[in-house]
Parts: sequence; structure tokens; C-alpha cells
Amino acid sequence: MPGGAILSTSIYVDRVEAPITFKAYLMCAFAAFGGMFFGYDSGYISGVMGMQYFIATLTGLNPDTTPIAKFTLPSWKKSAITSILSAGTFFGSLMAGDLADYVGRRPTIIAGCIVLIVGVGLQTASANFGLLFAGRLVAGFGVGYVSAIIILYMSEIAPRKVRGAIVSGYQFCITIGLLFASCVDYGTQNRTDSGSYRIPIALQMAWALILGIGLFFLPESPRYFVKKDMLDKAVVVLAKLRGQPCDSDYVQQELAEIVANNDYERQLIPQNNYFETWFACFRGNIRDRSSNLRRTILGTSIQMMQQWTGINFIFYFGTTFFQELGTISDPFLMSLITSLVNVCSTPISFWTIEKFGRRPLMIWGALGMLLCEFVVAIVGVICKDNPSAIKAMITFICIYIFFFASTWGPGAWVVTGEIFPLPIRSRGVALSVASNWLWNCVIAVITPYMVGTDKGNLGPRVFFIWGSLCTVCLVYAYFLIPETKGLTLEQVDRMLEECPTRASSKWVPRSRPMTDFDLTEKSAVQETIEHKEEKSEV
Repeated sequence: MPGGAILSTSIYVDRVEAPITFKAYLMCAFAAFGGMFFGYDSGYISGVMGMQYFIATLTGLNPDTTPIAKFTLPSWKKSAITSILSAGTFFGSLMAGDLADYVGRRPTIIAGCIVLIVGVGLQTASANFGLLFAGRLVAGFGVGYVSAIIILYMSEIAPRKVRGAIVSGYQFCITIGLLFASCVDYGTQNRTDSGSYRIPIALQMAWALILGIGLFFLPESPRYFVKKDMLDKAVVVLAKLRGQPCDSDYVQQELAEIVANNDYERQLIPQNNYFETWFACFRGNIRDRSSNLRRTILGTSIQMMQQWTGINFIFYFGTTFFQELGTISDPFLMSLITSLVNVCSTPISFWTIEKFGRRPLMIWGALGMLLCEFVVAIVGVICKDNPSAIKAMITFICIYIFFFASTWGPGAWVVTGEIFPLPIRSRGVALSVASNWLWNCVIAVITPYMVGTDKGNLGPRVFFIWGSLCTVCLVYAYFLIPETKGLTLEQVDRMLEECPTRASSKWVPRSRPMTDFDLTEKSAVQETIEHKEEKSEV
């Protein structure tokens, strides 16, 4: 490759992409299965913390002699059990960025599956708080590896026309995990032995085995091979992903664009040693729309905002919250219903995120959520003990989940995977996902103290807090979230360089004649293909 070539930011490629094959859909859909880890853990722990046998095991209380109001885990234990996994996941996400650059995206995800199995094994064997705590910490590292790199991997292998829909599949798998966890909890809640909590915990091993084994049969990301200057492997993988021969014009043009953009970004982002690769994420001026610093802040803040919507309050503490409302006869069933709403709502985003774009979904989603949350809070304060009012609250909670699942749930993951240039993409995505888990951890720590009957006892009033934060999300979405629909990852880089956020939906790549630079890049790619074919013939 010509090391000194520089790509002008005023040049755009109007490329016709290869037809999307069924095989490409299947590969991306299987990779999205990693969302099961996130969703299942968020779902099962809520139910487990409300199970009689589990509470008795961790507290020593006798359900036959202890008043119902006092037969519950202390707020500090709920906080610690829920948040420690998020703490482990925070550090796992950061470590995953390094591994993904050194050994590849695919091996990093497989390593995460192995670590998760070890952590789940410790939790399953636990009969006390200490071992459960340690097991969730170890499992957190595994979930961090998977959650950070799955988004990166899917964004890099997916065809641009359906990238948003395919990455949304990750969120859909999260919702399926939540629903399945609620079903398992519902089925084991009345057991009077350790199987009541060990069965829900142990099932996580199945998801890790399915994903880990399946990834051995999936290809590595072609953009990883380009980053490592292994163009011969990049050609083969890209051809396999697009269902085309290696010498196809579709493959050559797409690879030439990836290589050209990578060379350009490398010259803008020097990476001479390990620390510079991390510092590169923070280069530039925050006022510069295309600076790495601004992109890193956008990635980390959009994941923070997703947690500020308050959705994990429902899925982490929904069962115990419904128990504390008092008039709900089966809080486990209510958690199952909210998970079902979540699952049924998410597939809507597969179509809307490509039809209307990322930006409109995030704006209207935030507006819908804040209205529902304020209604829940107001009704909960005015008509706290009225059965009809509680039914109204649950209805608006379900509508709120609908808005989240069809907008911010998938949208935050999609945008995160699209906004970083290749030289810092693995670390940028890792930082963003780490931000998600950091705020996930913060919410998991403080929420039991806010709503616990032995602490803040806010009850439905906590939705005033979530509604206010969703108002911040609305303002954030309007001013800061760009539109990336229909663009290649390389075109997203160029759009961010010259287009204001609020005008990003109008930006269109301009076609132009082939330049000497393009001919050089295309020639280099062709030479790589021919060299690969000669080796194969020998």
C-alpha cells in the first residue's frame, strides 16, 4: 500500500454495494445472540432477589415467623448483588478494546464466553453472599468482553443498507433474554430448595456455549485485517460476507474505500505506542465536529443517556417494586408481562431505524418516555392505594417500555457502533460500552436506597427522577445525535467532518470521477487479490 497517500475530505465515493445475501443476515443475526447475556442477567436477578428460599439463604430469616413486610433482602445487599456485575463489566469492556485490536474481534468474544462460564459456575455453587458476589464479579468481565465487541463486530461486517436493523437485533436479543429470565424465574419461584435460584443462574452457561462455539464458524471482521495490513485475508473475508468472488468489483471497491479511509485516519491519528492508542481517543477540540474527543464524548454520553432513561430500574428491581406496591397479587407475573412488552416492541425498530433514521427515533422516543414516566409518578402520588390507579400506572409503565424498546434501546447501540474511525474504533466502542456499564452500576447501587422501604421509600415518586432525566435525553438527542442512516462507516467519518448535527440527515455522499489516488488504491487491492490467487494455485 502507498504509505503516503492522503485522502481529501472533499472526496466521496458513490459506491454500489453488493446484493445482501441470506448468509450475511444469518451471520449477523447469530452474532447478535450475544445480547442474551446482557438481557438474561438483568432479568433473572430481579426475580431471584424476590424468592423466598434465596432471601432465607442470604439473611437467615424464617418466612413462617417473619412478617411479610420485613421478609426481604436489605437494601445494601440488593445494591451489592445487582451492581457488582456491572462493575466487573465496566472493566471487562475497557480490556476488550485492547484484546480486540491485538487478537481480533472474534477471539475476544470467545474469550468473554469462557470467562462468563467460570463466573456463572461460581454463582451456581454459591450458598452464601461472598461466593455469589465473587461469581457475579467474574461473570461481569465476561459480559463486558462480549457486550463491547459484539457491537463493534456486527457494525463492521454488516451491509450498510441494513446495518441499523441488524445491530438492533442485539437489543432484540437483550429483550429475549429478559423475557426468558422472567419465564424461568416464574417457573422456579415456588421451589423450596436451592434449585429456585441455581437453575436461573446456571442457564447462562448455555448462552455462552452456544455463542462461543458458533463463533468458531464465523469469519473475522475484514476491517480488523485492514487495520493489521493483512489485505489478503481481508479480501477473502469480505468476499465471503458479501457472497461475491474475490475479484468482484463490489469487493474491490468496498475494500479500496476501507483501506483508503484507514490510511487517511492513520496519518491524522498517530499511534506509535500503547498509550498513544488510548490517548488518540481524546485528541482534538470539543468544538470540532469530527474530532476524536467529540466522538468519544458522544459515544460515552449516548450510552449514559440510555441508562438515564431508567429502564433498568424496571428490569433489575421490577419484581420487588411491584411487591412493594401492595395490591399486585403476582409481581412475578407482572415482571413477565413487562418483559413480553419489551420483546414485542423491539422488532418495530428493525424497520423504523432504516426508514426514518436514528435521529428521529431518539428524539420521539425520549419524548414518549418522559410523558409516560411523569404520568406514572403523578398517579402514584395522588392515588397511591387505589387499585384502578395502580392498573393505570402499570399500563403507562408498559407504554414507556414500548417507547424505549423501539427507540433508545436499539438506537444507542447502533449509533455507538457507527461514529468512530477505524484506528480508534475498538477503543472508542469499548469506552462507550464501559460508560453504559458504569452508569448501569451507579443506578444499580443507588436505586435500592431510593425505593427501599428501609431507606428512601420513594415508591412511584422515583419516576419523577426518571422523567426528568428523560427530558435531558430529549434535549441531548435534538442537539447532539447525528443521522447516519444509509452511510458506510467510512462515509459517516466524512459526514461528521463537515456537517452540523441538526443538518446531518440532509448530507449525501457526492459522486466524482476516479482520481489517481483511487486508481492507486484499487491497483493495490487488485495486486493483493492476484497474489492470493497465485498462492492458491501453487
